[in-house]
Amino acid sequence: MISGLRFVTLSRAVCLVALGASLIIPDARAADALTGTLKKIKETGTITLGYRESSVPFSYIDEKQKAVGYSIDICARIVDALQKDLGLAKMEVRYNPVTSATRIPLMANDTIDLECGSTTNNLDREKQVGFSTTIFLTANRFISKRSAKLKTLQDLKGKTIVGTSGTTNIKQINELNTKGALGMTIIPAKDHAEAFLMLETDRAVAFVMDDVVLAGLAAGAKTPDEYEISADALSIEPYAIMMRKDDPPFKAAVDGVINNLYKSGEINHIYAKWFEAPIPPRSINMHLPMSAAFKRVVAKPTDSGDPAAYAGN
Repeated sequence: MISGLRFVTLSRAVCLVALGASLIIPDARAADALTGTLKKIKETGTITLGYRESSVPFSYIDEKQKAVGYSIDICARIVDALQKDLGLAKMEVRYNPVTSATRIPLMANDTIDLECGSTTNNLDREKQVGFSTTIFLTANRFISKRSAKLKTLQDLKGKTIVGTSGTTNIKQINELNTKGALGMTIIPAKDHAEAFLMLETDRAVAFVMDDVVLAGLAAGAKTPDEYEISADALSIEPYAIMMRKDDPPFKAAVDGVINNLYKSGEINHIYAKWFEAPIPPRSINMHLPMSAAFKRVVAKPTDSGDPAAYAGN
């Protein structure tokens, strides 16, 4: 059920429910009062989820060419709750691939309704799109081959670096490059898989990305022990489910589901499935227990895109 879901209408009060209760749509008149994404889903009987093809273990394609992952599982819970509370006997779920560069435009032009990937919520992006309660906390770091012995940002001076196009990570490394006069050559790759391949084939000495994504890519490499993730963090990155901006009823529905996953403890099972157990397609185990930082978010949910809000996490 969708916790705390509330609808606002300009013409009449509609089925306001108390916090913690589910939405009940008793008749067509109430359904007519829906707005935004909820109205779109109710009228079409369809929801479109954006997914990533190589953001292991958040959102990626398995051996059956099916979108799977931690974020996909959370979105599946949201879809189930929406179908039930909107009173839809059937709801078609469509999947649309997105990249770091296309995810925001595809959300803005209504191609996708939820983006279930590894997307950082930040104050700049909040000007364009909306975000759910934080679903994961990571940090911006770089990965390199151990043989290169690259430990700090200064070690990257004058070297060729790769980042994924459209990410906060490549934006930040460009800013640090300019500010520190580091003379790095920074190459944008179309997705994480291409960026990691550039590192594997020595076309770049380091790949800048969220540490959990880097850990997943390294775990899936032919020689995982060949790679090392930097200890120094460049920034804190809160992940969230992306949605359209200025759609409070839909955001309340999405947040309600996530908050219930946290309150019930179900998030622990979803997390363990993707970070502490073998995952498809190669049965790789990331061995990444839930951090104390994310446990604090689960205990006290927030949707903040300000890194300062996670200070001490």
